[in-house]
Amino acid sequence: MSTPFTVDLDDLDFIFFEQLRAHERLASYAPYADLDADTYRATFAEAARLATGVLHPINRTGDREGCKLDGEGNVTTPKGYRNAWKQMADGGWIAPSAPEDLGGPGLPRCVTMAVNDMFDAACTAFMMYPGLTAAAGRVVRAFGPEATRDLVARRLFTGQWSGTMCLTEAGAGSSVGDNRARATASEEPGVWLLEGEKIFISGGDNDLVENIVHLVLARTPGSPNGTKGLSLFLAPKYIFDGAGTLGERNGAKVVGIEHKMGINGSATCTLALGSDRPCKAWLVGKEREGIALMFHMMNEARIGVAGQGCAIAGAAYGYALAYARERVQGTGLAKRDSDEERVRITAHPDVRRMLMTLKVVAETMRSACIKLVLLHDIGRNTSDENERLRCEARQDLLIPVLKAHCTDLGFEMAALAVQVYGGYGYVGEYPVEQLVRDAKIQSIYEGTNGIQALDLLGRKMRAHGGKHFMEWMTESQQELAQAAAEGFAVQGDAIGKALAQLGACAMHLGKVAGGGNVDGAFVYAVPFLKTFGVVVLALEALEQARVAKRAIGARGETPALRAKLLGLDFYVSHLLPAAVATAKTVQSGDESCLDPVMFG
Repeated sequence: MSTPFTVDLDDLDFIFFEQLRAHERLASYAPYADLDADTYRATFAEAARLATGVLHPINRTGDREGCKLDGEGNVTTPKGYRNAWKQMADGGWIAPSAPEDLGGPGLPRCVTMAVNDMFDAACTAFMMYPGLTAAAGRVVRAFGPEATRDLVARRLFTGQWSGTMCLTEAGAGSSVGDNRARATASEEPGVWLLEGEKIFISGGDNDLVENIVHLVLARTPGSPNGTKGLSLFLAPKYIFDGAGTLGERNGAKVVGIEHKMGINGSATCTLALGSDRPCKAWLVGKEREGIALMFHMMNEARIGVAGQGCAIAGAAYGYALAYARERVQGTGLAKRDSDEERVRITAHPDVRRMLMTLKVVAETMRSACIKLVLLHDIGRNTSDENERLRCEARQDLLIPVLKAHCTDLGFEMAALAVQVYGGYGYVGEYPVEQLVRDAKIQSIYEGTNGIQALDLLGRKMRAHGGKHFMEWMTESQQELAQAAAEGFAVQGDAIGKALAQLGACAMHLGKVAGGGNVDGAFVYAVPFLKTFGVVVLALEALEQARVAKRAIGARGETPALRAKLLGLDFYVSHLLPAAVATAKTVQSGDESCLDPVMFG
């Protein structure tokens, strides 16, 4: 029994056009004034075709085949990847929101999030290559060497070249400030020579493109220790001239690829800089601005990884639902051990509970992620300075929450889909086993979820004296009041209690840290973030139910609209209580794991 891959265009349609009214809100900005609902729908339909017809067919085969490295540092990607890259590049899908003057389609970033939801669900490993390439292109366009800035950005955006992000080093790991890679000025004007080694470099080499641009963090002579001493450099695989013509091989060479738990079609490389020949590089921005510039790419990557978690959950739901609708096993509970006709497992209450969990989690994460990136589009294009600052502040607050919460949930939902399948889900004949393996890395890379929690509690919550968090709290309380007036008082009251607990947690941890017990506060950073994430998705479920109720009043009830009302009830009863539980944990004050007798 096969399980087909599906794309939920109906839910995307509801989120984009009804819940967020993104097409209407974006139309007031000049870059998007000519884009109407039909254009967006056609874009989504074509993306769905690519996801199902081009990317999904290489998902399983790419996982089994993996990548290969030759003795010269060249990586061969799995069969079908080159064709998929060509189709993506020809259609403008490498960087859909790249500006038209640099070869891109110029679509809003929220559209990129929406289409990447389909692409990541279809083949997460393949999408590592275009995802980092587009992010590298935006950094180069904004801060790259002026003489080649537009040339390099164009070649990245159009898929002629690919890009990487090179932070991690052996021994340093997530502690980027411990990086030891060195950059020394050469006798050639503007050219630096890099020495060192970077590990876990996604797409560190591939056979999809003619050249690869590495964005590398390194330390120049006399720079201080820590992140403040890091500079950012552009180091290509092949040296190129002002016209983009390729020359000699540069000294950025892959010396190993990781054999991983998942995303096997993505080449995760060890990159040696200057080991067998000089590694020439050009400064991006100014000296010692490296970490600040790299954060532009890292923040984009973190939003993208949140989207990956959402995509995994969506794929898990699609697979599990298709399987459950076909799988016949047992009788109804009231007729066990009888000769009654066997039923599809969708008739079993626990399977229905699992499917409902998968559905509600996937749909609330999808709306939260697209909404977050819509804020980016609005903030980038508005002429209202206060609105721009508001959008940026909200993004800063929610990026660590969604990166961590969505990736944790993506992994959990993949595992839950295996449970729906039963024993068949645990074997490689069916797709959900691969989902579990592909999903796990998402809570680790681009800053582990523990680091996201530290960032949230230590920086984002404290920004401007807690102003951004309090503004979010106030807006959330206003939404609950409006929902109560629309007939959602019971559900709103439950969410309101969880929201109040979140606020109490913030005050408690602020008091603990303010009293000098920093470790005692930060041991609860992850439970605090989880509480925050559960409440954020509860508010999404509430907003979707409100929109659905208005739509029912306007044009009548449909199964999809009724499902949004039922989804809210399910979330409040089955998922929201987790926020209250973790809030109690946060406020417990227990510090047993910090006792010196533990763990040496």
